[in-house]
Amino acid sequence: MFLQRTIRKKTKVEGIGLHTGSPTSLTFRPAPVNTGIYFVRTDLPGSPAIAASAEHVRATALATTLGGSAFSVSTVEHCLSTLAAFRIDNLFIELDGPEIPIGDGSAYPFMEALLAAGLVEQEEPRKYAYITQPIFYGDTEKHAYVVPYNGLRVTCTIEFAHPKIGKQKIDLDIHEHSFARELSRARTFGFLKDVEAMRAKGLARGGSLENAVVLDNQDILNPEGLRYVDEFVRHKALDALGDLVTLGMPLMGHLVLYKAGHDILNRLVRKILESPDSYRHIELGADLPEAAAGAGSLWAFR
Repeated sequence: MFLQRTIRKKTKVEGIGLHTGSPTSLTFRPAPVNTGIYFVRTDLPGSPAIAASAEHVRATALATTLGGSAFSVSTVEHCLSTLAAFRIDNLFIELDGPEIPIGDGSAYPFMEALLAAGLVEQEEPRKYAYITQPIFYGDTEKHAYVVPYNGLRVTCTIEFAHPKIGKQKIDLDIHEHSFARELSRARTFGFLKDVEAMRAKGLARGGSLENAVVLDNQDILNPEGLRYVDEFVRHKALDALGDLVTLGMPLMGHLVLYKAGHDILNRLVRKILESPDSYRHIELGADLPEAAAGAGSLWAFR
């Protein structure tokens, strides 16, 4: 937790894009210290790259899309969530198309690939954004906020007027083992009634029961059922972790979400960056403030 991390060797994930429906492949490559997370479009002339940062978030409808002046990368949140949980700071993510492979609709394929490649610590300390004052975005209907906390904790509440969802809540300290056990296999979900409209807009063309939980008006259509009894809220927490990576630095704080999607998360991240008096940069084991002295035990291997 004290030093920056990358991966030991390159590794690949292949599949189709959830919204494009086109075959696509992703290659994770190690990156030097202080690089950050970059997406690289190897299918375009010059292999242009874009940082996983809030300023590059171009769209948040149904998925998070990063974009520059000439190209974009969409559905990045499942991939990025694994980087947040496993504290991977420096990585090149090469793509041969505009969308991340959807896999089975969860973060598990990315986690599996990264662990197979191996994680390696680098010779530079990891610098955190340590929240010192509450930061809020939203209203009474939908909102997100962060408050001081010695570690990374997510409390997520969702509510859907569907008999198989209703109101669900999860409260979880985030570390490698809790993510792998409690969140990594939670799949994206959607409603059958929305599919036709989405496809008319060029979305969800690759969606199926193989890579999403699909619901009609009353029931879940996937014959195998759910992976967790509250899989829906777990996937929303997973999405939020992915969107947090666009902060550009690991967060130490308690993130609280109430009916908040990608748009509200992006706006909260931007507000954090615009509130330098409400957080400070710290290096654990070096200039760790007294209030965070217990973070070491919290983040210890479990």
